[in-house]
Amino acid sequence: MSRAQRGFTLIEVLLATALLVGGLALAFATVRSALAISQRGEQMAAHNERMRAVEGFLRRRLSMAMLTATTPPDPTREPVYFLGEPQHMLFVSDLPGYLGRGGPYVHELQVRGSGDAQRLDLALTLVQNGERIEETPPRPPETLADALRAVTFRYRGIDPRNGQLGEWQDRWDDTRRLPSLVSISVTPRQGPAWPPMVVALAQQSRGARP
Repeated sequence: MSRAQRGFTLIEVLLATALLVGGLALAFATVRSALAISQRGEQMAAHNERMRAVEGFLRRRLSMAMLTATTPPDPTREPVYFLGEPQHMLFVSDLPGYLGRGGPYVHELQVRGSGDAQRLDLALTLVQNGERIEETPPRPPETLADALRAVTFRYRGIDPRNGQLGEWQDRWDDTRRLPSLVSISVTPRQGPAWPPMVVALAQQSRGARP
């Protein structure tokens, strides 16, 4: 009987099977690698999109900050127009109607959590003449960004002693004045730090006491 009539031997079948399995494994590894690269690309794109959205929102709100009291009038206390701490910030800025009722809102930025599980929250409350008007039902704080390793606020303003721009400070203690510049640094748990954000405040006035 000739070789053509005998068909394939067991060794030849095993060799062909091994080659097929090797080819499929290589193809699967290639597809998996391409899928992983695609997923990382999508995650990076989503991260960058969220970063740009948060940065744009904060930049607009801070640049429109107003010299408006965040607390009710009280002859025994100084009004609070701006509160600046390393991880807590309070100011008033106009909010577009599609994000609320429109008009001046108290913006309260707060860093919550610790370690690699920090998040940046924003609470918004309508304010009129220093009186905060709560919504019904109450509007809960919104998380602007999470899975963060570090978030820091810094402030810079005119030194009243010499009229010159002062140094960066971790706190803004003069609650009757707005700082000239606000810096926000954000470092996520994964990936590079956000580009440094420095915002100039326009020093707008609405109902401020001279």
